[in-house]
Amino acid sequence: MEMHQVRYFLAVCDHLNFTRAAEHCHVAQPSLTRAIKLLEEELGGALFHRERANTHLSELGRMVRPHLQELYEKSLTAKKEALDFTRLKKARLRLGVMCTIAPNQLVELVTAVQARHPGVDLEIMDASARDLDVRLKEGLLEVAIFCDPRDEEDERLHRLPLFREQMMIAVPPSHRFAGMNAVRVRDLEGECYVNRVSCEFNGVAGPVWRDLGVNWKTIYRSERDDWVLAMVAAGLGFGFMPEHCINHPGVVSRPLVDPEFWREVSLVTVRGRPHSPAVGALVREAVRAPWRRDAPRAEVASR
Repeated sequence: MEMHQVRYFLAVCDHLNFTRAAEHCHVAQPSLTRAIKLLEEELGGALFHRERANTHLSELGRMVRPHLQELYEKSLTAKKEALDFTRLKKARLRLGVMCTIAPNQLVELVTAVQARHPGVDLEIMDASARDLDVRLKEGLLEVAIFCDPRDEEDERLHRLPLFREQMMIAVPPSHRFAGMNAVRVRDLEGECYVNRVSCEFNGVAGPVWRDLGVNWKTIYRSERDDWVLAMVAAGLGFGFMPEHCINHPGVVSRPLVDPEFWREVSLVTVRGRPHSPAVGALVREAVRAPWRRDAPRAEVASR
């Protein structure tokens, strides 16, 4: 059964005249008649009774008409949705964003996508870098924005670098670190630490600090940056956070140096995987966006 046969059948149902049905379908009458005959052979019986001035549906024709009508309407809907998708009139895009990225760093990108591609239905979900990596590879996400300093280069993934950001030490204004231009890793000796569970440097920064002979005490852990910042503001300990995530009025930040830690956030897709036009739109806007790709190096700590 081919869709043009269904369309010709429905046209004859509406006009009850093969000539007028052929004119309506912009096809020669012999072609329409032949298509109806092939459909009748496939369905196993006559669909119409043809008389001189009275063409009407057979019992078989009446029985299959609603089913073929529904089939035809669904095919039109599928075609329209496909065209809308390819022309970006309506396309859903599942974007994963690392939960440690401050919203103000991505608002301009999201705004640009909506302004220039209003047909893109952007669905944003946040998770840790590890979770995003897994969901992206499993096809649960089409694209993600994250970084993971623990990973070796994965050839399965394509990364488009967006921006670099220095990791900072967050403390209340009354803390001794607040009077420094920068904080050396060795200055952390004996300090209380408020740990961000979702920090992409967990398992990376700690071993480096220990190798330098630095010991600290973790007194609080949370997956939520707002709780971490609240604890820091209350004077319970220092935080180790990306520069633009430190947005609490009771917290100041200083660069961590000797050594420094930076994160490079990228837009990540899977190599070789066919991508929708919506992904292409997001990539174009990401390339166009005025990211702060480089940041000044921290000054040497002073007391």
